[in-house]
Amino acid sequence: MKIKKKPNIIKSLVYVSAGVTISVAVLIIGYILVSGVPHIITELIKMFSGQESLFSAEYNSDNVSLVPATINTVIITFFSITVASVFGVMTSIYLVEYANPKNKLVLVIKVTSETLSGIPSIIYGLFGSIFFVVFLGLGMSVLSGILTVSIMILPLIIRATEEALIAVPVSLREASFGLGAGKLRTIFKIVLPSATNGILAGIILGVGRIVGETAALLYTAGTSPNIGTDLASTGRTLSVHMYMLSSEGLYIDQAYATSAILLILVLGLNIFSTYIAKKIMNR
Repeated sequence: MKIKKKPNIIKSLVYVSAGVTISVAVLIIGYILVSGVPHIITELIKMFSGQESLFSAEYNSDNVSLVPATINTVIITFFSITVASVFGVMTSIYLVEYANPKNKLVLVIKVTSETLSGIPSIIYGLFGSIFFVVFLGLGMSVLSGILTVSIMILPLIIRATEEALIAVPVSLREASFGLGAGKLRTIFKIVLPSATNGILAGIILGVGRIVGETAALLYTAGTSPNIGTDLASTGRTLSVHMYMLSSEGLYIDQAYATSAILLILVLGLNIFSTYIAKKIMNR
């Protein structure tokens, strides 16, 4: 009887932990939506009636439009995730497929990436401000923000891709080699397609972190409420826009509406990315 009690206790703890986690997530999502959706509806009514609203094309002090911030968010997210994905996936391929696991360089890379993943985003913001903005002379710009958040999510993508590649059975590699395929062809034709789900999971997490990032972009991309016309110009993202509205204390309703839209955007991106991943796996 004593032997059976332990698994039951552990199973109960797992269920309780899962229940608490789901409850907290539902509570947070529900609070944001309940607080923000009514203000979104109000702003939509203003827009359709021809008044200045949160959804106006250009920002001014009357409408505090989030449209420019939304466009800046898409630009920064697209370029950041592209840069981080290329370097992250290539690094993981080297670590898993080519490098000797006992090599000191490999151990340093793994320890460094794991350490970087736990650093607060404000530290990345200060680094980006010192290195990209000041030292490289890029100034407060969209490009500085892209490079900073690319470095910030790089450890996340490396780790997720590495785990996905390790999970691919060795027998698939051996079968490919047995049919005469080379190392590089095996990696790109057999290993990477088999690890697609894990790689995309890391990329999705990276996208979520970029969209919700504030501190790192506050010190690098700037707080300009206008659309970044090029990579050298400044521009705020949705999260920075929400922070600025709430910190000013004059547009709390609009800040709630922005937070709800930001949440819906992240959930939509996750659902869309999961759908794309399933389509790729089916093919």
